Amino acid sequence: MQGDDLLTGERLNKDIEFIVELDKMKSILRETTLIDKSKRENDAEHSWHIAVMALVLSEYADEDIDVCKVIKMLLVHDLVEIYAGDTFCYDVESNKSKKERELIGADKIFGMLDEDKGKELRSLWEEFEEMKTKEALFAASMDRLQPLLNNYYSGGGTWKKYGVPKKDIYKRVAPIKESSEKLWELTKNIIEDAFSKGYITKE
Repeated sequence: MQGDDLLTGERLNKDIEFIVELDKMKSILRETTLIDKSKRENDAEHSWHIAVMALVLSEYADEDIDVCKVIKMLLVHDLVEIYAGDTFCYDVESNKSKKERELIGADKIFGMLDEDKGKELRSLWEEFEEMKTKEALFAASMDRLQPLLNNYYSGGGTWKKYGVPKKDIYKRVAPIKESSEKLWELTKNIIEDAFSKGYITKE
């Protein structure tokens, strides 16, 4: 890497190479736009936004959760997309190869670090993907709630652009129901209001 002479120790070199590689997250575009519709959101913006959401909204979790662990999951949950790319959640065809592409990405990005650190971050990513623990479910809820808010407050966003049916939206945001009664009520109200306003065009 550039500047090798400035660093001492293989472990630190790996850490810096990993950090530099993460800059690519800022170039991975998602289908979701910003609320002001000025541009498509990138993975880094999305990850930051949902991490802050977890900090602010954790009081609404139905169970006591380790908020720090949730935030860690959210900060690493999309790192594999540096190599796998973002897969639009309503794109049936692209989702068929998503798991395989993301596993390859996980091997590459987490493999950049020393074994102990790489295993820790990969374990957080895997826990998020499995959605079995209360922290993973709440993290997934933030991941689902954020684009829902962006779509609603931008007047329909990807729902309208791709004609996403209401039933598919409910299926996508289902983890919220499992982790927070209050946030689920909010979610249902948003979806039904979006439908009444024509932001969602298909039943």
